[in-house]
Amino acid sequence: MLQGALAGLAAGGLYAVLAVCLTLMSRLVRVVNFAQSATGMFGCYVAVFLAVDLGLPMWLATVAGILLGGLLSALLGWIVSTWLAEADTGTRSAVTVAVLLLLISLSFILFGNKPQPFHPILDGPAVTVGGVVISQVTVVTVALAVLVALASRLVLSRTPAGVQLRALSERPTTAELLGIPAKRLSVAVWAVTGVVSTLVISIVAPSQSNDATSLAMLVVPAAAAALLGGFRRLDLAVAGGLGLGLIQGAAAQVDGLSVVRYFLPFVVIVALLLWSQRKEVWDAAR
Repeated sequence: MLQGALAGLAAGGLYAVLAVCLTLMSRLVRVVNFAQSATGMFGCYVAVFLAVDLGLPMWLATVAGILLGGLLSALLGWIVSTWLAEADTGTRSAVTVAVLLLLISLSFILFGNKPQPFHPILDGPAVTVGGVVISQVTVVTVALAVLVALASRLVLSRTPAGVQLRALSERPTTAELLGIPAKRLSVAVWAVTGVVSTLVISIVAPSQSNDATSLAMLVVPAAAAALLGGFRRLDLAVAGGLGLGLIQGAAAQVDGLSVVRYFLPFVVIVALLLWSQRKEVWDAAR
């Protein structure tokens, strides 16, 4: 069971990285980006196509796929920043749902609906602790989740660009009147989160269910992790992602719970949403 929990930690690191990206998007550009993992999925699929069908070196195809994922995310950010600059968060987020479905459909048309032959970027065990093997993928994804969260916090608190981003998130109209390049900064946030998402998906995809729908819907457990921090706190987003991965991995080792683990993110989302509304419910009851 411990081995299963640690195996699930690789997916937990993936959830944590995506949750950090979702939290940054919510805080800085007022969007819950439901296409966060779909752009990464599409970039990874193109990387496989370049390597397997066109014969490009794997490292070059992987880099091209990661850049494509960032470019797709930046393009979506440019569209939202240009035509939906004054829209509310719900409207802006709804557009990303359409992009999620579009990228899944496009991947079916271009690459079919079967899992792709991903080549592992990282393979084999990293360390063995007390007879329990911890893979390289697990170590890298967990470290990446922590590093992305720490780097984001440092950038937002210690750099001029971070101060501008915080001003843009708190008072967008005032920030624009003061001369802060709102659209450029917003597109940069979309691009960076797109690159990070594609990178971590390309690392984990060979060891996960890697059909287009499964990879694109990784946004669901990531959203559950981000919701733990209210789409505001990066540390809780990381903790939520890692914890969710551990629980899913442990549940996979129990016959009666192996199916339940697939529904666990939805249960977490519903529970957190109900908990967030507890004050209003209790006040109404009183």
